[in-house]
Amino acid sequence: MKTTFKPWLLAAAAAFTLGPGAAAQAADLAAIQKSGTLRVAVANEIPYGYMDLNGEAKGAGPDVIKHIAKALGIKNISWTTTNFGSLIPGLQADRYDVVAAEMAILPQRCEQIIYSEPNSSYGEGLLVAKGNPKGIHDFESFATSGNKVAIMAGADQLEMLQALKVPADQIVTISNNADAISTVSTGRADAYAATSLTVSELAAKSQGKTEAAHDFKDPVVDGKVVRSWGGFAFSKDSADLRDAVNKELAKFKKTQEWKDILHSYGFSEEDTSESFARSTAQLCAG
Repeated sequence: MKTTFKPWLLAAAAAFTLGPGAAAQAADLAAIQKSGTLRVAVANEIPYGYMDLNGEAKGAGPDVIKHIAKALGIKNISWTTTNFGSLIPGLQADRYDVVAAEMAILPQRCEQIIYSEPNSSYGEGLLVAKGNPKGIHDFESFATSGNKVAIMAGADQLEMLQALKVPADQIVTISNNADAISTVSTGRADAYAATSLTVSELAAKSQGKTEAAHDFKDPVVDGKVVRSWGGFAFSKDSADLRDAVNKELAKFKKTQEWKDILHSYGFSEEDTSESFARSTAQLCAG
């Protein structure tokens, strides 16, 4: 998901810290408020959660969690950047308190971590080589075309492709979004499957080497058009922190400021309205 990207990627390759250092153990809400620092992880994926060239956290997740942290009386945020596939293991290992990567709320993830209510909603897309020489417009075609599709390690596109019976040897796994442009432009894979916002961002950064597949058809799995709902993620022993975040998030989502944040990162009016359509309990239930 994410060598055009190199400048900001290199700037964000290490953990960026604002405020005092974080404790080795996960802290409950009271301990976090006492310490004054919330540890937050992102996966360097525009527009969901990333570090800019100045080392400042940006994206739909970080901008909203900044507001929530302030509302909870937490003055500092210690930011960590990591590969998407390392987000859940990092929570489980108590390396950070919250993941603000707009990670899709999925039943299998709900078995490992706990989520806030949705902060966003978004659809899917495909990054293809310039001119789309293979004429790829949907996920379903990979099941029979022989074309290869790349995904990022840990991303939920894997489950979508598996549900659509795409052969495992046609799925190329890459470690992060920064590799997607070269993977597609050099032919290692014929397309890269990611969310529509990620695909648009990658195409814009690729200097004409790639583009978003036009006339894209949203994948249909089990008779349902695929749409994702992203939320803040926590370790299972952080229910009090999650509940406090939920309380402030519910208030913030009633404001124009919240809408403006998401719209500034390319989320549509439909995306913001759809974020209210499903609860985390429904999404975890499948």
